[in-house]
Amino acid sequence: MDLPFDRVWLPYIYLYGVGGLCFFSGILLVVKSGALDWHRRRHRRWLGILIFGFCWYAAIHGLGTLAAINL
Repeated sequence: MDLPFDRVWLPYIYLYGVGGLCFFSGILLVVKSGALDWHRRRHRRWLGILIFGFCWYAAIHGLGTLAAINL
């Protein structure tokens, strides 16, 4: 059974597109407001963890979707 694009990938694109826009807008707000101190190792590490986490969940979700549609 071949599933249509709008039932499989459109929700994924919406979730990580709009959600990513909100997420990275929040990150940008934190950076621009000066709340992120680049000299503190802890701040840089948490920024990396947050960005890695977003990419990790997007990848896991995408791979799960691919597995579900048997590609």
